[in-house]
Amino acid sequence: MSKLKIYLDTSVISYLDQQDAPEKMAETHRLWDKIKKGVFDVVISSVTTREIDDCEEEKRNTLYDYLAEISFNTVAVDEKIMEIAGRIVDFGILKQKSFDDCQLY
Repeated sequence: MSKLKIYLDTSVISYLDQQDAPEKMAETHRLWDKIKKGVFDVVISSVTTREIDDCEEEKRNTLYDYLAEISFNTVAVDEKIMEIAGRIVDFGILKQKSFDDCQLY
């Protein structure tokens, strides 16, 4: 039986160190424990790594430290994904401000 594949966007990883949202932080740590045990196949995108790279140094280091604890695959955003993301916005499913969130594979 294959594992459930999950996509982690930057928000999920950020909630591991979100002191102002203790309930969400605790829930995310429970998920992270399962991820570390290999319960899921994890995927992140180049959008996620770009957003992490744009964080201030301390936050960036913290998020990359968390990612170092798990196994994951990174998918690159290509023209096809950009086209699909554009259609998601065009159809009104998400707004332009959420364009990066549309770039999942």
